Amino acid sequence: MVFRAPNWILFALVALSLCAAVAFADADADDGSESKEFVLTLDHSNFSDVVGKHDFIVVEFYAPWCGHCKKLAPEYEKAASILSSHDPPIALAKVDANEEANRELATEHEVKGFPTLKIFRKGGKAVQEYKGPREAEGIVSYLKKQSGPASAEIKSVDDASNLIGEKSIVVVGVFPKFSGEEYENFTALAEKLRSDYEFGHTLDAKLLPRGESSVAGPVVRLFKPFDELFVDFKDFHVDALEKFVEESSVPVVTVFNNDPSNHPFVIKFFNNVNAKAMLFMNFTNELAESFKSKYRDVAEQFKGEGISFLLGDLDASQGAFQYFGLKEDQVPLIIIQTTDGQKYLKANVEPDHIAPWVKDYKAGNVPPYRKSEPIPQDNSEPVKVVVADTLQDTVFNSGKNVLLEFYAPWCGHCKKLAPILDEVALSYESDADVVIAKLDATANDIPNDPFDVKGYPTIYFRSASGKIVSYEGDRTKEDIIDFIEKNRDKAGDATTEEEEKKDEL
Repeated sequence: MVFRAPNWILFALVALSLCAAVAFADADADDGSESKEFVLTLDHSNFSDVVGKHDFIVVEFYAPWCGHCKKLAPEYEKAASILSSHDPPIALAKVDANEEANRELATEHEVKGFPTLKIFRKGGKAVQEYKGPREAEGIVSYLKKQSGPASAEIKSVDDASNLIGEKSIVVVGVFPKFSGEEYENFTALAEKLRSDYEFGHTLDAKLLPRGESSVAGPVVRLFKPFDELFVDFKDFHVDALEKFVEESSVPVVTVFNNDPSNHPFVIKFFNNVNAKAMLFMNFTNELAESFKSKYRDVAEQFKGEGISFLLGDLDASQGAFQYFGLKEDQVPLIIIQTTDGQKYLKANVEPDHIAPWVKDYKAGNVPPYRKSEPIPQDNSEPVKVVVADTLQDTVFNSGKNVLLEFYAPWCGHCKKLAPILDEVALSYESDADVVIAKLDATANDIPNDPFDVKGYPTIYFRSASGKIVSYEGDRTKEDIIDFIEKNRDKAGDATTEEEEKKDEL
């Protein structure tokens, strides 16, 4: 049975939100700016016209009730005020995506959470995700770069030093002249990936801080703050260049701690398509250096074999521990999650255990790990509690008609439904063939097949004979009971799947 995990980039962002925030000093107040709004207000009626008139405009899709949107609002307005004086001015706008009339607009632009910021270029012909800071000073700095050329010319050592820092990835093209197919392809790549990386171009490699300085080009040199610090590439086909940049910008071992400069690499780690190996430990452990060395050796050994490796500090990894259902007394531990959601765990691992365990995993000799709440000792309430470890017996092997709710403890709709399900369960208290049950989908791994849980509450019904159907009706006692009666197998009428197989034999 395959167990499903939520989208990886969401988990990464949740985990990172627990890390220490970076504080920024407030800019001096603009005199008179309090009375004027610099952020343009758009809606479905004027969106296309306004965006169409701008070569570069940033749009925030927000909801009035969203706490993150409220926090962003004054910073966004302050940035809009500053950028209104830029040459040329840079426009910032907002759309209330919660407004019914604007929801089609939000859907068109794939708004899946709040706030979502998008950069619209060339009258809306090109759209990119905004991936910059959320405070005024950072917004201004980021957008000034985004509104200018995709790649900056490096004419001096100072230009190179200002562009190529010690904690970021920078892609530099070295050319004998700023023309020709290689240069044009590099420029196209820079335009495509400008939201993710810094780009520069130069006629003189001697101006660059690392690597062979006598190279005349054309060559692309990627500078990075990890591993070999720089790498060169000479295939100027755009697809090959993009693959080179994406692969080279991921560390052999991604470090997950409270250092904000590591966060972009952590997000890339969680958003890639590989299986993900994660070693969580206390970085102050006396064996920390031995763990890091052994783990890196394993990462090098399995490089290119579909596994990415992350080393997480215990202090920064509480979101991961909650997601996986891990406990601190299992540390140091290594866990691997595959692309189909399967998990494999080695708790209380020692440095010399890492390599043989990963080798056993690759050979298919490690059994899957499943997150589950403890089996309840008392399960006498009308709505029965199901956990991952009892799902098979309670739902699939019980031979009963089971209505199962997948819920989240924080979900308001789930809380509203709870007393209604209690009433439904009480109505079937004397019927031994019907079970009303619930499972906390945030604390237990659930089968990807046959259950498709994308929101809460999600309700499925499995008849005694094995028919599974989702409940899409109104959340009233009467409608739920009517649904059960239409789909249940009556006592004595049900033929289980196992019996059907025996009959076929």
